[in-house]
Amino acid sequence: MRTELFLKGRLRHELREEEKQALENAIAGTIELRPRTTLVERGERVDYSYYLIEGTMLRHLDDKRGARQLVGLNVSGDFVDLHSFAMKRLDHNVASLDRALLAKVPHKAIAGLVDKFPHMARALWFSTLLDAAMHREWIFRLGRLNAEGRIAHLISEIVARLRFVDQYDGRNLPVPLLQRDYAEACGITSVHANRSFKNLRERGILNPRGDGRIEILDEDALHRLGEFDGDYLYGEGDLALESLADR
Repeated sequence: MRTELFLKGRLRHELREEEKQALENAIAGTIELRPRTTLVERGERVDYSYYLIEGTMLRHLDDKRGARQLVGLNVSGDFVDLHSFAMKRLDHNVASLDRALLAKVPHKAIAGLVDKFPHMARALWFSTLLDAAMHREWIFRLGRLNAEGRIAHLISEIVARLRFVDQYDGRNLPVPLLQRDYAEACGITSVHANRSFKNLRERGILNPRGDGRIEILDEDALHRLGEFDGDYLYGEGDLALESLADR
């Protein structure tokens, strides 16, 4: 199933088979994006939400000079713009980082899922609440951590999210963010990001590679430096999920 990773590691095991099939049947088609390709622009009216089957997507805002601030990242199994179902347009841009395969789900189909399956409606709502939780954590990262801590926190989060969908091998981060991307996500300059990665390598925490991949050498140290606690990602077994699963 193309939607088999939806909320995997969080809530997926609680969806009934008919709910899983209904979500799968809601797909109207798929699109493939090349790396660094815009999917939706800020202010654009949309009638579809996009589910990420494979790849990595970035959310960003641009200032009047064209400088970019990354405000979100999506991995396989995420809806990249589910909130557009209610809001009908996006207040930020969405673009691919690497090659991405996405499923188009018409808003009319989502409305049908919500009407027919109340538990699915709660699951979709939960998905948007996860986005909000991550946005709050990104604000904390920018406001309270130094440059190395911000980078460490971001990498820790990506690793945790990839673990949910079985896409992390315990050593190598497969998301090809460049140092300029980390700079734009962490509110620092590219020069500062380069210096921070050098320090992290010298401390034996990680080993950045030239293609954007990173080898994680000491994940515990990465978490400590980034003050990372993954509770806000609401992994499987949390009490919040147990209450959500009540029918």
